[in-house]
Amino acid sequence: MKKFTLLVFVFMVIINNYFGFQKNYTPGGDEYLAIADVMPEPEGGLAAINKLIVYPQIAQKVGVEGKVYVLAFINEQGNVDDVKVIKGIGAGCEEAVISAVKKTKFKPGMKGGAAVKVKLTMAFNFKLTS
Repeated sequence: MKKFTLLVFVFMVIINNYFGFQKNYTPGGDEYLAIADVMPEPEGGLAAINKLIVYPQIAQKVGVEGKVYVLAFINEQGNVDDVKVIKGIGAGCEEAVISAVKKTKFKPGMKGGAAVKVKLTMAFNFKLTS
């Protein structure tokens, strides 16, 4: 019975550590919601962010293409508090996305009629044209 209890405890610790990414990251010390009644939207839409992204020359030269996934932390005023890369493709593409997202103003997320802090996942495609 002791072995079983120990095994369950170890299993729970492993699961907690493995899924720890689901806990709210708090750059400013406050909670950021993953879901709100109204999710934040970039003013001007995603096209506005895409216009700010500069495809790095090195990425173009070596033919880097793909998607960069980021997690943006949007505060109650619609400003970006922080941006974290979830998955990148290298060659400066992540930095280009982070810079563009940080420059963007968002319509704040809303929950229960009040503006709230929200974490928002976004993907940006890098594709070379022929």
